[in-house]
Amino acid sequence: MSEHVLVERREAVQIIRMNRPEKKNAITSAMYSRMAEALAEGDDDPAVRCHVFLGVPGAFSAGNDLADFLAVATGGGADLGAFEFLVALAGSRKPVLSGVDGIAVGIGTTLNLHCDLTFATPETIFRTPFVDLGLVPEAASSLLVPRILGHQRAFALLGLGEGLSAYDALAAGLIHRIVPAPELEEAVLVEADAVAARAPEALMITRDLLRGSREEIFARIREEAEHFRDRLQSDEARAALMAFMERRSG
Repeated sequence: MSEHVLVERREAVQIIRMNRPEKKNAITSAMYSRMAEALAEGDDDPAVRCHVFLGVPGAFSAGNDLADFLAVATGGGADLGAFEFLVALAGSRKPVLSGVDGIAVGIGTTLNLHCDLTFATPETIFRTPFVDLGLVPEAASSLLVPRILGHQRAFALLGLGEGLSAYDALAAGLIHRIVPAPELEEAVLVEADAVAARAPEALMITRDLLRGSREEIFARIREEAEHFRDRLQSDEARAALMAFMERRSG
């Protein structure tokens, strides 16, 4: 259980809020576990019709906590817990919405690939600096991002770590709508209420038809996770992570 993830119910909507503002919502192993647990609980509860992911003002998520990465890279940490969360997210049986403001790094970007509707503020920048850290994409992003953005923009995002503005993300179909920051949460929750009001069985079938078989996605999540674990143990990743931590503390 993590105090940095707040889970609440608003009638038929389950809200999963990352709440670690002092670290810009960098996600720890405990946070991954709590979010995976919340998704499972909501999927099993007939009173819940959809899930909503939110962050804090200015920071949806800065990505995985780099201290956890470095602990694994130097042999002092256990599994990060991200794999179980990503499988739960990709396999969610109920619609998933998100509201993104400001920082959306790493999984702060790739989480939204598994959302049915994502709202973002004009200030949001989506960024995936995996290769800069000696790592590789996750969350089946190496499969899903090229389908949305095309190969070249996918390479720029995932390979070069170039940022993608909210407006470019909207034009590409990565997100559903841009709203001003003060209106973000309410806009997401109003839409979530509208989703929850739809006939649940018909909506579930429609969603499954739109998404198709998820086996390919699960297989890619597993393949990426294997590479990710290997890369975390590599000299390249260890050096990149230590250099980043030194710059941040300097």
